[in-house]
Amino acid sequence: MPLVEVTYAPDVPEATLRELGSVLPHLVSVAVECPEEPYDGDLQPGDVELRFRELGPFDRCGLDVVIEVRSKWFESRAANRQERVDQLHESIEEATGLDDFGVYLSLPVAAWSQGEE
Repeated sequence: MPLVEVTYAPDVPEATLRELGSVLPHLVSVAVECPEEPYDGDLQPGDVELRFRELGPFDRCGLDVVIEVRSKWFESRAANRQERVDQLHESIEEATGLDDFGVYLSLPVAAWSQGEE
């Protein structure tokens, strides 16, 4: 289950943020898909968690938007992580028209548990 944090400059239009919120779950799921956690295209609650945060007065960032993706480490994911993050960046750019943004992919050793609905 990827955790995605989007940090954005105050002048980023709300429509752009809504579009990001709409496309990121699928695009991130494609980017981190692996044999251990295959993606079937049917996202369920809890599959991808998105958090949006506007830059504060003391934050320093040279980009309009920074998208941080954290997803559990698997060897199959780590083997080509640069290719994965480059493709994710390209996919986000194509889907949203954003150009002044960065994507950071982190693959920590982690575990996840969630209650059933």
